[in-house]
Amino acid sequence: MSEQEDVRLTAWVRGTVQGVGFRWWTRSRALGLGLVGWARNAADGRVEVVAEGPRARCADLLVELRSGGTPGTVAAVVEQWAAAKGNLTGFVER
Repeated sequence: MSEQEDVRLTAWVRGTVQGVGFRWWTRSRALGLGLVGWARNAADGRVEVVAEGPRARCADLLVELRSGGTPGTVAAVVEQWAAAKGNLTGFVER
């Protein structure tokens, strides 16, 4: 995969990430990178992030999620990469 090829990044973020503005912060970062997708609270306390766009920009978002500069406290981020589905517009908090 080239750095400019569109991909889908799914990231599950574990830690103190619910109720602290984490989804809003993620949305802001993703929009700044020109990505589309969503962030939602999972029942188990994690935040699930799905972002599509150029691989390099998705990788930049992943770096941001792991940066330590997020609201709350991130204990771990598990990532999954796939081909973009192309069915997303904007970036929303679910």
